[in-house]
Amino acid sequence: MTADVWAILEPKQAAVNRRLAEWADGLVGTCPPVLAEATKYALMGPGKRLRPLLCILACEAVGGTIEQALPAACAVEMVHTYSLVHDDLPAMDDDDLRRGRPTCHVKYGEAMGILAGDALLTAAFEVLGNSYGPRTVAVACVELARGAGPAGMVGGQVLDLIADGRIAVPITPNPSPTGGEGNLETIHRLKTGALFRSSLRLGIYAAQAERPEGVNREHLAAIDEYASAFGLAFQVTDDLLDVESSAEATGKRVGKDAARGKLTYPRVLGVEGSRAKAQALGRQAVDAARRLGSHPLAALAEFVVTRDR
Repeated sequence: MTADVWAILEPKQAAVNRRLAEWADGLVGTCPPVLAEATKYALMGPGKRLRPLLCILACEAVGGTIEQALPAACAVEMVHTYSLVHDDLPAMDDDDLRRGRPTCHVKYGEAMGILAGDALLTAAFEVLGNSYGPRTVAVACVELARGAGPAGMVGGQVLDLIADGRIAVPITPNPSPTGGEGNLETIHRLKTGALFRSSLRLGIYAAQAERPEGVNREHLAAIDEYASAFGLAFQVTDDLLDVESSAEATGKRVGKDAARGKLTYPRVLGVEGSRAKAQALGRQAVDAARRLGSHPLAALAEFVVTRDR
C-alpha cells in the first residue's frame, strides 16, 4: 500500500481507536470491574481495524463523513472482537495468542472470556441505537445482525467446525457441486465475508439512510460486489499466511490449520493456486472500488492480497 494511502488511513484508525477507548473507559463504574477490564483488554488490543476502515471508506465514497461513520465503525469492531474472543476459546479454535498477546480467556479465564464477548456483542447494538436517526438505526441493526448471525458469521463458524470435525452432526450437509473449493468458499463467504459486507453497507447507511430519497441502490450493488471479492481475497491470504508466515509477524499461532488437517485454500488449491486466486479476487475488488470512485477502497483491496500479517 502506498504511503499516500497510509496517510489517509492512519488518522482514521486513530479516530476509531480513540472512540473505542472512550467507550471502554466509560464501562468503569457501570459494570463489575473485572468485566470492564477484560472487555477493554480484548477491544483495545493492537489491530488493523480493517472492518471499521471499510465502514468509514464506504461512507466517504458515497458522500458521507468520518463522523457519520464512526459509531457504525465502532459497532462493527465490537462485533468482530467478540467473535475473536469466542473463536479463541478451547471449545472453538483453542488459541492462546491473539494480536501478539495472550487471548482474553487465557488472561482472565474462560468464563470471563465468554462474558466479555457477550458484552461486546450486545453493546454494539446499543452504540448504533444511541447514535443515529430512526431509519439508520433500523437498517443498520438489521444489517449487523444478519452479517453476524446464523445466516452470516455464526453460521459460517458452525460450517467451519463441522468441516474440521469439531461438531458432530447426524446428517452430513449437502456438498457443494464444485467440491472442496466450493465448500470452502461457502464457509468463508459466511464466516468472514458476511461481516465485511455489513461493515461496508453500514457505511452507506450512515451516509444515506436519513435522506428523503433513501439509500442509493446502485451504491449498494457496487459495494456488495466489492465486499464479495474483498472478503474472499482476505480469507485466501489469511490461509496462505498460516502456511508461510511466523507468529512474530501475524501475532497469532501459525501452522495450526495444516497440523490438524483443516480445510484451507492451500490444502485445496496449493500455495501457488491460492496466491493466484487471491490476486484475481483482489483485481475484482479494485474494479468495483474504482466504479465507486474510491481510491482508498481500491488500495485497501490491493493491501489485503499482499499483506504479511
